Amino acid sequence: MGDEESTAVLRTVGKVIKMCRERKGMTQAELGAAIRYSEEQVSSVERGRRAPKAQFLEVADGALGAGGLIAGLQKDVEEARYPKKVRDLKKLEGEAVDLGAYASHHVHGLLQTQAYAEALYGMRRPTYTDDEINTHVAARMARKSVFERVPSPLLSFVQEEVTLRRPIGGRMVLRRQLEHLLEISALRHVEIQVMPTDREDHAGMAGSLQLLKLSDGKTVGHSEAQLHSHLISDTREVQILEMRYGMIRAQALTPRESLAFIEKVLGEET
Repeated sequence: MGDEESTAVLRTVGKVIKMCRERKGMTQAELGAAIRYSEEQVSSVERGRRAPKAQFLEVADGALGAGGLIAGLQKDVEEARYPKKVRDLKKLEGEAVDLGAYASHHVHGLLQTQAYAEALYGMRRPTYTDDEINTHVAARMARKSVFERVPSPLLSFVQEEVTLRRPIGGRMVLRRQLEHLLEISALRHVEIQVMPTDREDHAGMAGSLQLLKLSDGKTVGHSEAQLHSHLISDTREVQILEMRYGMIRAQALTPRESLAFIEKVLGEET
């Protein structure tokens, strides 16, 4: 399902909810009060600007006496909730048995707290609307399910030192983000390393990268640059990324040293 199809699905869902509401003789404000959502939230859903959560669909179905018509749209909404590029990446992350990532400008998406992600999307230019920010943040948080998979994939991350010091969202948000990194690093299938700024040799100067080794033995890469995000499947290009990531990990602090480094930076934020 492409992004245009996703938009069409959300608009259709909104029209169905609006039709059921008007048939019931309720205003948006009255429906909102009945299901404990604001009038603005109801309006955004009906216009197809916001993907309703499962709970919204279920309580709206009951309040409007839709007989399962609205609640039955949950699967369609779930497939259309996030941008296609995010859905594609989440699918691959869900299939990966080994995932490695180097982040140069900010904390890697899979490691971000919700507040940190909200701050990142909130500073984008041109600016995002509140609904767009909510959609992107929800999509990013949904990808974190990779940590809960059974059997657990091997997950490794290398964070540039500056990403641990830049106060995205303010000092309190940064502090909670650092605490979260320490919590995640305690998982046995996760390793977090730090690339110190004073390293003279650095194999990651071309920017952030991500590698995903799938259960069928194939490895794919993922790269983001300004307005573009793309998957890399060409064998030669993937090999180059693998060599670079191997060197990046070798040049970074060890996981144990990195843990101590993050604790040190956190202490400085107290």
